[in-house]
Amino acid sequence: MNPILLVIPILSILMFDLGLTLRLSDFRLLAQRPLPVAIGLLGQLIVLPAIAYGLAVAFQFPSLFFVGLVLIACCPGGSSSNVFSMLAGGDVALSVTLTAMSSLITLVTVPLILSWAVAASGAEAVGAVHLPVGNLLMQNIVLMAVPIALGVGVKHWWPKAASAMARVLGKVAFPALMLLAGIFFVQHKETILANFGQLGSCVLALILLAIAVASLLSRMTHLSGQVRRTIVIEVGMQNAAQAIAIASSPFIFDNPVIATPAIIYALLMNIVLLTYVGVIKMRKKAATGVAA
Repeated sequence: MNPILLVIPILSILMFDLGLTLRLSDFRLLAQRPLPVAIGLLGQLIVLPAIAYGLAVAFQFPSLFFVGLVLIACCPGGSSSNVFSMLAGGDVALSVTLTAMSSLITLVTVPLILSWAVAASGAEAVGAVHLPVGNLLMQNIVLMAVPIALGVGVKHWWPKAASAMARVLGKVAFPALMLLAGIFFVQHKETILANFGQLGSCVLALILLAIAVASLLSRMTHLSGQVRRTIVIEVGMQNAAQAIAIASSPFIFDNPVIATPAIIYALLMNIVLLTYVGVIKMRKKAATGVAA
């Protein structure tokens, strides 16, 4: 099975689910609380791609892995990050705002960052890969902006139906992403296993550095623990479905090797963030026990 046949509906479902949760007040949060929104967007859109670039250079990645690592770093997480923020006792309103704004901003930033990454990796110079920017823009609009707009429309006109659909889709999206990762792994296990040591170490470093930098930025700006947890999750959780869609799309890269870092990221990201949420819950439980 071609992974693109799965990733297109999965990405569309994730974006539609995001649209079902959005309200106009989510965008007003930028004016009401500009600092945490700015810190979150800075971490997602600038710091994380810069870290990915530095790691790709440090690990001396070949051009296709280089582009793939930067690709996953410039695709901020979808609606699943809102669920993780809720589980961690974070600021869910801030999480939704960051997810919504970054999903729209990346319609512009992803082509810009990827164009730079392709040039920096030398992939285009040797004919290894070509980035059709127009196709990338169109695919992101069709698979992300349109589903988000449809979700917002359903929430506006049929709020009860939107709530019911969001509950169902929220339970389906994560298993669907893991199914996609599993199918991709089976189809390309030779490439993944042959490079898992280097790629796994690099991807794990990317996740841990993203969490550390997000926490540091939050502490330096004296944000509350609740807000800090949300920014850590938003910066640390990337949209693997979007990255896989770009890498495997016949209209863009059409190259499963470029998608490999995103597949490994999808697996490791959930292990790290579930551990992060578990540690937070244990600390809260211990604090409650001491207080009692």
